Amino acid sequence: MSTYPLLSLAIWIPIFAGLVVLSTGGDRNAPLARMLSLAGAVAGFLITIPLWTGFDVANGGMQFVELGAWIPRFNINYHLGVDGISMLFVVLNAFVTIIVVAAGWEVVKVKVAQYNAAFLIMSGLMNGIFASLDGVLFYVFFEASLIPLYLIIGVWGGPNRVYAAFKFFLYTLFGSLLLLLSLMYLFINSGGSFSILEWHKMPIALGPQIWLFLAFLIAFAVKVPMWPVHTWLPDAHVEAPTGGSIVLAAIALKLGAYGFIRFSLPILPDASHELSAVVLGMSLIAVVYIGFVALVQEDMKKLVAYSSIAHMGFVTLGFFMFSPLAVEGALVQMVSHGFVAGAMFFCIGVMYDRVHSRQIADYGGVVNTMPKFAALFMLFSMANAGLPATSGFVGEFMVILAATKFNFWVAFAAATSLIVGAAYTLWMYKRVVFGDVTNHHVAELSDINKREFAILGVLALCTLGMGLYPQPFTEVMHASVNDLLRHVAISKIQ
Repeated sequence: MSTYPLLSLAIWIPIFAGLVVLSTGGDRNAPLARMLSLAGAVAGFLITIPLWTGFDVANGGMQFVELGAWIPRFNINYHLGVDGISMLFVVLNAFVTIIVVAAGWEVVKVKVAQYNAAFLIMSGLMNGIFASLDGVLFYVFFEASLIPLYLIIGVWGGPNRVYAAFKFFLYTLFGSLLLLLSLMYLFINSGGSFSILEWHKMPIALGPQIWLFLAFLIAFAVKVPMWPVHTWLPDAHVEAPTGGSIVLAAIALKLGAYGFIRFSLPILPDASHELSAVVLGMSLIAVVYIGFVALVQEDMKKLVAYSSIAHMGFVTLGFFMFSPLAVEGALVQMVSHGFVAGAMFFCIGVMYDRVHSRQIADYGGVVNTMPKFAALFMLFSMANAGLPATSGFVGEFMVILAATKFNFWVAFAAATSLIVGAAYTLWMYKRVVFGDVTNHHVAELSDINKREFAILGVLALCTLGMGLYPQPFTEVMHASVNDLLRHVAISKIQ
């Protein structure tokens, strides 16, 4: 294991790079800002590679741990570490940052430095969320990450960007207030400790566990988002620029799901068992009902946004069945969704940049003018529908397989998403891509350029690679998932 502070570097290199990009000034230095942004994103990703290559897959505990006093008076520490669960998301976040910087390379022409700096700073803050082992440190990163995303939507978004940004901020801030109150309770009842790992070992009576679980549920459900607190997401996606939609789908939605794994399950195991039916019910509604909502959308971004809610329903469904297969399937689904949803939003962005419309009715026959794009868009559409051999299939199949052992009707309801998901995704693809050219806008389309092809090509390799050979991902998380579920099961018995 490396003795270098890799986690600190993964957090602070993107943040420092973002500040450097900001210092380039106005748009007259836009080419320099773009180059510095790409260099910062690549450096941030490279520093995360040793986290994976040096990770001990047999060790389910925290690795690459860093510990130092931050505010000694209140026993608040700068405490970082990753296990087989959180490490994957640090690497994914750093990878996605390169994608979003490249995605806005030619598209964003106003406030270029500020745009790219927001993504870099947000990347570092999100790495801090996944690596934090101190409650206050987690909360600071958790809240601070809202600011860049709020600005990205509010400044570079569509016509209703202010409304969407404000709605996003209010929803997530309300959940964060409940999270703060819960952290204060844990601090007081743990004898003055903000250590998340110590909270995992702290005995809490069932009554307080129930109240804490409900507070955490609201806080993290808003972030996922789960039904019925999901309404901010379609608005945010529709108004956000392409890069904002990519990072929102690929990383930001994972923060709520990660909160369940790091807080709800290990700290409140008895309440997790007692209220698991509530979470399973909410998850199944997201999987089934939201899928039908996606089926009637006429805006491509809204359709994919609703499909993201349905796919994240699989994640929370898997977590609360308390089996290794289900939890690992949910985690694989989280990583896969980062690739597939990010690619889907980029594909929609490619068409929007040319036609300036996201309405399905404004397209038709795109394959005639953009054959390369149509082929890659088909791959990602199939992955979004859960086609075998793509990453979209692996996680959903694992969760459904685990559900058949848990409860047949839960498995049956979850499996309907494979049909509904194929319906809304392929119905959209058929109307947009196949057939004759329907209007002069489509007739004048030019196929993807080298930059767009490179971005989609990399995402295609990730989607196919994970679909054909998911073992590198499941192998890393296996020991940590087993340790987590063993802890939850023992606490339930006691």
